[in-house]
Amino acid sequence: MRNNVSPENTFVIVGGGLAAGKAAETLREHGHSGPLRIIGDEQERPYIRPPLSKGYLLGKEERDSIFVHPEDWYAEHDVDLLLGTSVRAVDARAKEVELDDGRRVPYAKLLLATGSSPRRLTIPGADLENVLYLRRVGDSERLKAAFTKGAKIVVIGGGWIGLETAAAARMAGAEVTVLEHSELPLLKVLGREAAEVFAGLHKDHGVDLRPRAQVESITGTGGRVDGVTLADGSRLAADAVVVGIGITPNVRLAEEAGLEVRNGIVTDEHLRTSVADIYAAGDVANAYHPLLGHHVRVEHWANALNQPLTAALSMLGQDAVYDRLPYFYTDQYDLGMEYTGYTEPGGYDRVVFRGDAAEREFIAFWMSGNRVLAGMSVNVWDVIDPIRSLILSGSDIDDALLADPGVPLDSLLP
Repeated sequence: MRNNVSPENTFVIVGGGLAAGKAAETLREHGHSGPLRIIGDEQERPYIRPPLSKGYLLGKEERDSIFVHPEDWYAEHDVDLLLGTSVRAVDARAKEVELDDGRRVPYAKLLLATGSSPRRLTIPGADLENVLYLRRVGDSERLKAAFTKGAKIVVIGGGWIGLETAAAARMAGAEVTVLEHSELPLLKVLGREAAEVFAGLHKDHGVDLRPRAQVESITGTGGRVDGVTLADGSRLAADAVVVGIGITPNVRLAEEAGLEVRNGIVTDEHLRTSVADIYAAGDVANAYHPLLGHHVRVEHWANALNQPLTAALSMLGQDAVYDRLPYFYTDQYDLGMEYTGYTEPGGYDRVVFRGDAAEREFIAFWMSGNRVLAGMSVNVWDVIDPIRSLILSGSDIDDALLADPGVPLDSLLP
């Protein structure tokens, strides 16, 4: 880190993930020539997280492929990379961040890209060895080591992380049980019709899905997990337990600095927070979305990839607005899925299917009246752009036309 650098025009990014790496890239590309620092508490340079539950976990991607930039990129672009360094506090009045070793780093503009952390189990036995979470690259490597042929894996939580790790474990030959607290995995996220597709996918691949499961405790021998006890008294043997019960945005720094925090760091459509010269992007940002008309916090890769452009341009004084529709994807076994748009539980009337849901090759549209709110393609490719256009058009579209594979989606646009 350069010493005695004037705080004037110094930009600081707190966080070491994709959002941090892309923000630094964008700032340099768009003309910021002053000091630029990324402060991350991991030992790794900024990397991309989806492979941790997908290709890297499955052994299909090499470690080098997960990083946002090559190792020498930061020096070449004069970006000070402070790794293994935690920020203790943000002093918004003095415009400084305090590091864990007491050093104070001044800033002219500050981007908080602090991401999120897995929710932790608080039941007896939760601290046993081989109770595993997935957020960082080391977590993925521990999961990969646990997923061996014949191993008994219990996954607590039927969300995206739970199902993707379950798929990886099954593909490695492990015996897998998924404990889901509701009736179906992904029910709250996708609704019944689409959730049933994913439940069927995992059952067909030999996963034991346990709906409405309540975990009482985790048991162990010699400090290492050996089973999971449910509230109904039943017990599952386990060589490892994977916990995927959601994530919590890392807002402590923002709260203590006096920023508005409500389900994340509240920002406007420019990704400006409630305090001057502080911005937020990625998992931690609860940003006003001008097309949706309300604030939304999205815990997916696409936000960490795309929001930094808006945040960086805003930091540079340009009038940039983040209005991309939410997008996410998953790969499980032989199923590839992409989703764009936004719905809330109870916020749509029905789901219209185009194609064969039973064969897991279809497009689904979430509808309100005759308007498309969101769309999902399963093993159907190159359709996300027209789905996005249908959503943005706000047009009234007849269900029969949406459901007819013979009608090109582009032809439904005004």
